[in-house]
Amino acid sequence: MTNIKTLSSFVFTGLIAGLSISAVHAQAPAKADDPLLKIYRETPPKINDLVHTKLDVRFDYKKRYLYGKEWVTLKPHFYPTDTLRLDAKGMDLKNISVVKNGKNTPLKFTYDSLTVAIKLDKVYHNDESYTLYIDYTAKPNELHVKGSAAINDAKGLYFINPDSTEKGKPVQIWTQGETESSSAWFPTIDKPEQKTTDEISMTVPAKYVTLSNGRLASQKINGDGTRTDTWKQELPHSPYLFMMAVGDFKIYHDKWRDKEVNYYLEPAYAPYAKQIFGMTPELIEFYSKTLGVDFPWYKYSQIVVRDYVSGAMENTSATLHGEYVQETPRELLDANYDNGRSTIAHELFHQWFGDLVTCESWSNLTVNESFADFSEMLWAEHKYGKDEADAHSYNAMFNYLNSPDAAKKDLVRFHYDDKEDVFDVVTYQKGGRILNMLRNYLGDAAFFKGLNIYLKTNAYKNGEAQQLRLALEEASGLDLNWYFNQWYYGAGHPVLGISYKWDDASKTETVYLQQKQDGQTFKLPMAIDIYAGGKKERHKVWMNDKADTLTFTVASKPDLVNVDGDKVLLTAKTDDKNLDEFAFQYFNAPLYLDRFEAINAAAGHQSEKVAQKVMIAALKDPYYGLRIKAIRALNMTNDDIHNAALPVLASLAQTDDNTLVRAAAISVLGKLKASGNLDIFKQAVTSQSYAIQGAALTAINLLEPTQALTLAKGFESDNKGALTIAIVNVYATSGGSDQWNYVFNAFKNAQPQAQFNMIRGFAAMAGRVDKPDYAQQGIGAIKDFGVKFKQFGIAPTIEGLLNDIKTARTKLNDTASAQAADDAVKAIEAAK
Repeated sequence: MTNIKTLSSFVFTGLIAGLSISAVHAQAPAKADDPLLKIYRETPPKINDLVHTKLDVRFDYKKRYLYGKEWVTLKPHFYPTDTLRLDAKGMDLKNISVVKNGKNTPLKFTYDSLTVAIKLDKVYHNDESYTLYIDYTAKPNELHVKGSAAINDAKGLYFINPDSTEKGKPVQIWTQGETESSSAWFPTIDKPEQKTTDEISMTVPAKYVTLSNGRLASQKINGDGTRTDTWKQELPHSPYLFMMAVGDFKIYHDKWRDKEVNYYLEPAYAPYAKQIFGMTPELIEFYSKTLGVDFPWYKYSQIVVRDYVSGAMENTSATLHGEYVQETPRELLDANYDNGRSTIAHELFHQWFGDLVTCESWSNLTVNESFADFSEMLWAEHKYGKDEADAHSYNAMFNYLNSPDAAKKDLVRFHYDDKEDVFDVVTYQKGGRILNMLRNYLGDAAFFKGLNIYLKTNAYKNGEAQQLRLALEEASGLDLNWYFNQWYYGAGHPVLGISYKWDDASKTETVYLQQKQDGQTFKLPMAIDIYAGGKKERHKVWMNDKADTLTFTVASKPDLVNVDGDKVLLTAKTDDKNLDEFAFQYFNAPLYLDRFEAINAAAGHQSEKVAQKVMIAALKDPYYGLRIKAIRALNMTNDDIHNAALPVLASLAQTDDNTLVRAAAISVLGKLKASGNLDIFKQAVTSQSYAIQGAALTAINLLEPTQALTLAKGFESDNKGALTIAIVNVYATSGGSDQWNYVFNAFKNAQPQAQFNMIRGFAAMAGRVDKPDYAQQGIGAIKDFGVKFKQFGIAPTIEGLLNDIKTARTKLNDTASAQAADDAVKAIEAAK
């Protein structure tokens, strides 16, 4: 599962200084004295085991019902039993019978709307199986169940635009099983510890295509305009990984070795299937070789659906993606690794970690999701280079370190309020970093050999963290109890203070390390690199206590002592280097985070020559993300910075090979409001990149608003992303009622991050537009946004914008709109 990310997380920035919140892994504050947190969440006992699940389903689009017939084969796990309990949420159960010799014998059962208790026809032993027939109707839209920050709904089966009433939206059906929502569309034992083969027959309108797990075994044309597709999943997997999708999709057929690889997209995006998903065969090959276990399923398909309730889902052999990955070539020009590609890598890795070997219980979700998070960095490193991987890893660590209450939660979590709570920054981002530290400690050969042992030992079964530990110990020959006890079964992270002292008389460099966190002391193996006399010397050390003093003999005063030379430690740190040392670090230490830290240090001291040298050099950093960081951090009011940076920025704006760097440079040049740069902006506004066009349009608007207004009108028929935001902002300053409908629809149809980025301009236009009805439309949309995302701390900013609208409408004598703005503020304040 990838949660709606930036997916790995949309991050609200720009309106609230210093705020960076992941909607993907938002952490609800722990409830004081919550009795549910005191419950030990044991792995559910296995009374009966699923063996095979056969489904025959058809859909009632008008009622939003599924009519199902099921034949489920089970056997007692160990002890004899004459009872069975199945999860079946919100269904009409019409018949439950045992099937023997081709005959159905009805059984007695009791049903409480969530689970059904069935009295079997006899006592069964674990050397015999039995098959039940169930005739049922699933009513997902009548089921009232809660989701989570990760998975925002839990009704299992979704009818999208079933009445064709929403113009431009396709008619689709799709399912979402994690965590325990498959039992909203078929009765089952809905626990991750269960494994079953399956066969699903779907009767659908003949014009649509279908997708499910496994292979398409048959297709039968019926006489009533429908077709029945039968899919067979002949290797066992957990019920939450069952999936169905139905709709008007175009299929692009690719392959890996001799296996099918398919991409299902809406027809409008089908021509770009290879550009969106084309790296998949290479990914499968890389993961197969790295793990020493070939891709284990019959085929691998990826499908993109509308209105998905999370980011993506790793259904066995059939991953389902939200529509954010569905982009045109122009949008793909501006795509960085976090725009869909990391999600594609994440979900594929789940086909091994999560699908082939599945967490035994949600307490051990780390063996699914931490690995998938880790894989994002692993693929970035292989495909795009170590800087990309390290940037991705640092951003993940930042999200964890800045998430409230995350430091109080164990990675393997036997106590929680709700199973959905485990889908958070601890399981994802922290877990991924823990695996990377372990990889660094053991070395690649031993680490990946351990993963190979874990996968082969537990294939088509379940796993937990202790089995991972044993596999890594078998591979490496090292005891890892200390590592798993502190990182998997403990909470928090080290808060590390680092300081230094040089003694010229004794030629010794002393490094003082102090862990400042409350609670446990972390045992930290690390590398310390000492740069002196033109050479680098590496020391492998262990920090075993809350405070350690390390002494090194060095021929001359070091230019730099670089603690955690591999930059892998999961830690919040304060490093007492001076500016000269950070500058040396930028130019000599090799890694992304070395340069990142140096740019941070230099950005705060741009009046100093050594900092200026770093900032100007960083404008040409080999990694595009650090070029952007340096561009945005420039203090252009400083004459030395201005004079040195200006020609570099002009060059970057016109020639950099990364569109986001060019856009960032144009944005900084635009804020200078220098007419001499107008030709650069006019040339840039013709780019195929929406990011470059958006930056250029904004820059032109600062110099020539009338020309910007004309340009904006010309872009209305083809705009996305940054260009859409720029158009909204141009109309907010220069447009009128004729432009309101465009602005309103652009805001309403945007993704949450884009809405946040354009909301200030949107609010300004709502404040001054001459029609009160339009103003109230805008107020309502802003109120809805504030209520929906209040949990991320944005309420004060949104309320401030609404108060600004109230003031503006009052000056226009529009008392109705002013009152609407006031009411909107109260609604946000009252929202939970």
